[in-house]
Amino acid sequence: MLRVALSFFILAGISVVALRADDATVKPRILVFTKTATFRHDSIPDGIKCVRETMAQDADVDQTEDSALFTKDNLAKYRAVVFLSTTGDVLNDEQQAAFQEFIESGGGFAGIHAASDTEHDWPWYDEMIGAHFAGHPAIQQATVIVEDRTHPSTEMLSEKWQRTDEWYRFKRNPRKVDGIHVLARLDESTFEGGGMDGDHPCMWWRNMKTGRCWYTAGGHTKESFADPLFRAHIKQGILWAAILEKPNKPAAIESKTVE
Repeated sequence: MLRVALSFFILAGISVVALRADDATVKPRILVFTKTATFRHDSIPDGIKCVRETMAQDADVDQTEDSALFTKDNLAKYRAVVFLSTTGDVLNDEQQAAFQEFIESGGGFAGIHAASDTEHDWPWYDEMIGAHFAGHPAIQQATVIVEDRTHPSTEMLSEKWQRTDEWYRFKRNPRKVDGIHVLARLDESTFEGGGMDGDHPCMWWRNMKTGRCWYTAGGHTKESFADPLFRAHIKQGILWAAILEKPNKPAAIESKTVE
């Protein structure tokens, strides 16, 4: 009986070790949400491809436009949710409650471009996103002034970053919102139609209880998602939101300026 008992515990121990080894090989998951209720960006497929490619070694990426997947049980599968140029009212009351609980319980949020043109009438989302879209001038080149190069999503950038995009102006200055940490702003002297009285944040982060929230205003153009620097910026923002960022500083990356 003693030998049988010992054999059982040895086998049980092997099984536990095996299970732990299997668990260690399972990649974390990221959900990319691309539902639109108003304007739809034709760069969304490029954005999805960019996230899939840049996150390939770090996480498995699911993409959906089905808001019915915003339930407590389903969101529990993910480390972060990316709103990629979502627009308008995309979640009902129950879905909003599940998403809010997910973020405030430690889930991550990464908002790209029109994520700030989403859920204008939901006060909690307005607080989380920091500032809502108000309008934009024509697509043009502008200089991004990087204020904080210690964050994983900006440490690969130079102090001044010239790039072409559709530059959103916002209903309020996110710098004046408690909890918002601005990473970069636009130099309004370098483009037409800035509309933010000379202080024009375009990247920022905040915490919502134990959840991390990150936003970048770039990403209107298809070309944005082919720019190595913008791709690295997006990747590191998502990793940071998901609490998966790497401790090593990324190597220098040459930007492709889109004229």
